[in-house]
Amino acid sequence: MTDAGAKRPQSVLFMCRQNAIRSAMAEGLAKHYFGRSLYVQSAGVLPGEADGFAVACMEEAGLDISRHRPKSLEDIEDLGFDLIITLAPEAHHKALELTRHYAVEVEYWPTLDPTVETGHRDQRMAAYRQVRDMLKKRIMERFR
Repeated sequence: MTDAGAKRPQSVLFMCRQNAIRSAMAEGLAKHYFGRSLYVQSAGVLPGEADGFAVACMEEAGLDISRHRPKSLEDIEDLGFDLIITLAPEAHHKALELTRHYAVEVEYWPTLDPTVETGHRDQRMAAYRQVRDMLKKRIMERFR
C-alpha cells in the first residue's frame, strides 16, 4: 500500500533498533502535529539509552523529547496498533513477526542511522537534522 492510498490509522507505533533516535524523533513529531487525532507510541527492538544529539536536534525544531525514555517492544502494554512504521531493518523483521499474532499493517520507512556519522559536532548534528527533516516530511505526507 502506498502512502498516498493508505488509510489513515487511529494508532501508530514507530519502531527502530533502540528507540533512542529515529523512533523517538518520529514519535515526537507525530505527537506534535497529529497528537489530538492519532495515538502515537514508539519502541525499539532493544532498549537503548537516551541520545543527547537527538534531544538537541529536536529542540532546534521547537520540540522537547528530553523526557523520552527508550523502551523495548516488550515494554509496550498493548500492541493493538493499527499501524507499525519501522525505521530500521531489524525493527521491520520484528514487526512482520507480530503480524502472525496481531491484525496490524506494517510500513517500512528505511531511515539512516545518524550515529554512523563521525567527525565534529556540526557534522554529526547535520546527520540528525537530515533524519528529523525526512521523518517530518514522511509523517506530514502520511497522516495529513
